[in-house]
Amino acid sequence: MTKLSVNINKIATLRNARGGNVPDLLKVATDIQKFGAQGITIHPRPDERHIRYQDARDLKAIVYTEYNIEGNPQHNFIDLVLECKPDQVTLVPDAIGAITSSAGWDTVKNQAYLTEMIQEFQRNGIRTSIFVDPVLEMIEGAKKTGTDRIELYTEAFAHQYSLGIESGIDPYIKSAVLANELGLGINAGHDLSLDNIQFFKQNIPGLLEVSIGHALISEALYLGLENVVNMYLQKLK
Repeated sequence: MTKLSVNINKIATLRNARGGNVPDLLKVATDIQKFGAQGITIHPRPDERHIRYQDARDLKAIVYTEYNIEGNPQHNFIDLVLECKPDQVTLVPDAIGAITSSAGWDTVKNQAYLTEMIQEFQRNGIRTSIFVDPVLEMIEGAKKTGTDRIELYTEAFAHQYSLGIESGIDPYIKSAVLANELGLGINAGHDLSLDNIQFFKQNIPGLLEVSIGHALISEALYLGLENVVNMYLQKLK
């Protein structure tokens, strides 16, 4: 079964929009785990417009499944990850001020930098993952950095699938086959939803984990958070 890690950034966005502590991020994280999710993901950004750095610290005591922190490995982010020591750190090449992630790493151009970052996190017992596009050269470059896993950036697949173009999965299948051959673990995320997750999971060999936030929280507005978490878990079997 592929594991479900729920990104709770949108819960923090809703809380911050009003001030105060409603909804309670820590309670939501606890409940999501009780509902069956196998992990909690956060993606703190420098402006702290959703997840705050203190949230990352507070969640450390709450997350008893897998704790995954995503972000661009700038100085403050590195310090935060080394302080919190999550189970996994996912390196994402976000530009400052980006609304959301929009591309994977160029693992060839940034190989030396990524290798240095990965070694630092691994020395501290943190599993590493690199956000990458489904491009074979980028998968090969990721292997050379020493990373434990890659996270396939799935926006292109999700968009094409919504248009009825199932062949949009093909680059992801090829990337997954290569990653398996190279001994890289495979995660995936971005615009995965109840509509497309089962098709993606069934076609990607060795898919270990998906990280889903925006779609899951949006779907939960209609269907309820507990129901939605369990609907994903059924589709990921």
